[in-house]
Amino acid sequence: MQLTDKAIENRQKVLPYHDSQLEETDPEFMEIFNNFLFDDVQKNTMLPDRSKMLVILATLIANQSEKEYEIAIEAAINLGLTPVEIKEVLYQSAPYVGFAKLYDFLDITNQVFDEKGIDVPIPGQSTTNRQNRMEMGYQKQLQYFRKEMIEQLDENTPMNQKHFNEFLKGYCFGDFYTRTGLDDQDRELVTFCIIASLGGCENQLRGHTQGNLSVGNDKETLIGALTVLMPFIGFPRTINALAIINESCL
Repeated sequence: MQLTDKAIENRQKVLPYHDSQLEETDPEFMEIFNNFLFDDVQKNTMLPDRSKMLVILATLIANQSEKEYEIAIEAAINLGLTPVEIKEVLYQSAPYVGFAKLYDFLDITNQVFDEKGIDVPIPGQSTTNRQNRMEMGYQKQLQYFRKEMIEQLDENTPMNQKHFNEFLKGYCFGDFYTRTGLDDQDRELVTFCIIASLGGCENQLRGHTQGNLSVGNDKETLIGALTVLMPFIGFPRTINALAIINESCL
């Protein structure tokens, strides 16, 4: 397999231990893919290595890529991500991918942590309780989105559907966005990448593009994240997300 010097250098930085069987069974494909992922993509994004790994973990969860996710956890640890940061990417994905898709990834993460001698449960990161989660969640919503947008959503929601708005306030924002372990910029970038990876969620992606801008992730950061995502999610979802970034950042 003929890899460019830059592809070899970047691959060794994150995956010094990993030899895929695909390099034996599908060498032509792996040559193309590895040169693209570790050379072409890397020289077209200025995203820091830590952020790249957060983005990759997020998209692998959204795409249900269990084998690749297991490899990526080890790469993340190799690059210096903490167990707390890795777990927080998982927890942050819960409101977006749902528990049915998340369950196996919790198991995989705990198994890798056990193999690495990392004790679980890891230190808790929650800052809310059942009494204050709704108010704390609402304050987070205000930080990310305009008050007018939140009020308009509630006004336009029929009475028998308003509990979904309450779920959004208490569960999504109150239970998860208020956690420590990742900051606001990390959480919104991870969320953007999860939604872009899921596809078919363009309205939500528009909202979270604005959310990213509100917490300080600029247009170049979002383009950098999409550049990292592209090999994992393909061109259609990437181009759809890029169009939303461009329309939101005029």
